[in-house]
Amino acid sequence: MLVHPEVAEALAAHRPVVALESTIISHGLPRPDNLRIAREIEDAVRQEGAVPATIAIVDGQARIGLDDDALARVAGATGAGEVDKVSVRDVAVVAARGGVGATTVASTAHLAARAGIRVFATGGLGGVHREARDTWDESADLTTLSRTAVLVVCAGVKSILDVGATLERLETLNVGVLGYRTERFPGFYLRDSGHPIGWQVDTPADVAAVLRAQDDLGTGGYGLVLANPIAAADELDRDLHDRTLNAGLAAAQAAGVRGKDVTPFLLEFFHRETHGASLAANVALVVANARLAAAVASHYAASHDAASHAPDAAAG
Repeated sequence: MLVHPEVAEALAAHRPVVALESTIISHGLPRPDNLRIAREIEDAVRQEGAVPATIAIVDGQARIGLDDDALARVAGATGAGEVDKVSVRDVAVVAARGGVGATTVASTAHLAARAGIRVFATGGLGGVHREARDTWDESADLTTLSRTAVLVVCAGVKSILDVGATLERLETLNVGVLGYRTERFPGFYLRDSGHPIGWQVDTPADVAAVLRAQDDLGTGGYGLVLANPIAAADELDRDLHDRTLNAGLAAAQAAGVRGKDVTPFLLEFFHRETHGASLAANVALVVANARLAAAVASHYAASHDAASHAPDAAAG
């Protein structure tokens, strides 16, 4: 791995760092807006006092933090060739071939944890697909979080998924779910997916306290999801959402779209059929998640400093 000097310096000094995925740049947002939006997401982290670490595979090397040239390559702005969508199982193949790959939630979480980054911001978590009873189609995000010590700040899971089944799988896998100022699990474009959350936290300091308790109690080997609902002003109209989702699912089935190709297909369908409203919602929620993640990372870093300077109770 190659850790960007700014990120390495922050980690060494126990200053706040937020990991960011790159699949949203390469596959989740339309060109050429994707590069501008990627910079906006990084700026949102900086404005809250943390260092952004966008993660990707560039020329076969796992990069923890990208310079502007690398960010442009992942965004496809340089015309240098195909950017692969890379989950954990794909990382070694793309690296060995010297390729360029955009990391998913799963692979971003994996690489962030290896670099020592505890907080990660994204748009929506992957999950169990609607036809999983027949297809066994489930995102690697879930199993990766079951063994990866990161906090993922997200707007719930994308509404194209089976939300109830996803929450059940997270419970089985010992991945905790916290609702940020809500007891309802968000549904990406929508503030409420129709499912409850067992735990609510109201401040970034509350979330940092949970992370610190995980460290102290030895449960930090499991991931943690912080579900941050999209702001009411940015939420997609529910009727428009439901009509577009039903039409998109039918279109994907008719086109024979399966597996990992379903999500980008439906995101593009939403963008086209809602005349950009879904894209505006997507950008708003990702930026909000980046800001919240930076605030949590700052409190977590401060708690580390406080713990390191506390007197040893045993010695007293």
